[in-house]
Amino acid sequence: MLTKERAKELNDSMVTEDHLRIHALNVSYAMGAMAEHFGENKEHWEAVGYLHDYDYEKYPDEHLAHTAEPLLAAGVSEEDVRAILSHGYEICTDVEPLTNMEKSLYTVDELTGIIQAAARMRPNGLTDLEVSSFMKKFKDKKFAAKCDRETIKKGCAMLGMEVRDVAEICINGMRPHAAELGLLGTVN
Repeated sequence: MLTKERAKELNDSMVTEDHLRIHALNVSYAMGAMAEHFGENKEHWEAVGYLHDYDYEKYPDEHLAHTAEPLLAAGVSEEDVRAILSHGYEICTDVEPLTNMEKSLYTVDELTGIIQAAARMRPNGLTDLEVSSFMKKFKDKKFAAKCDRETIKKGCAMLGMEVRDVAEICINGMRPHAAELGLLGTVN
């Protein structure tokens, strides 16, 4: 099973840009929270979340086309590689998210971008971000405009959950790591 340590080793061999590493951490912690919600292995889901954009920095226009072969060769399981590929469903892959892990990754990849942006707007950052504040930002299509809200809604529908419920799980999963994520705000 993929460990967080191994995921960091693999990802960090390809990813050098700080903002991409922060994104990997955001998704990782959100995935850990989703794993807890579904009663799954938190570290395993965090590892998959951390590794999800493995090829993005080097191949942004061919995202996920350079992922499967090197990760399989590095010993990452087919199941985990499939989960990673599924987060690009109908964007850059045809791998449909089927498991709770896959559906969660598909959803939280974009969702964490809005959480991060919303936290950066607050004096206390992520430490006191409430779901109601997140939802106001989510409904404002001009806020964090690059985050695809339709993908988030589609992912939540796949999970059979409301956006606000998934957001709350993710915020709570990311909050203990606010300092590491650079989301403590301007007051702290």
